[in-house]
Amino acid sequence: MTVTCLMPGATDTAIGQGEKDDPKKVARAGYEAMRAGEGDVVGGWKNKAMAAASGMVSSERLAAQHRKMAEPGSGKS
Repeated sequence: MTVTCLMPGATDTAIGQGEKDDPKKVARAGYEAMRAGEGDVVGGWKNKAMAAASGMVSSERLAAQHRKMAEPGSGKS
């Protein structure tokens, strides 16, 4: 038995107005990772880049970036 942690990032079902990943692609990636017995899967190229950078950036800066992306009115007009 395995447990797979899906870390999807922003999808079309999430908050904020910025560009988001397709929920079908995110779900497919999670399902395939689960079937392969993988422990973790990060969906979307932007989320993968942010996850990779998380080890090199302070928690405060990561929180500020997330807040900026998620706040109401943060989308492009």
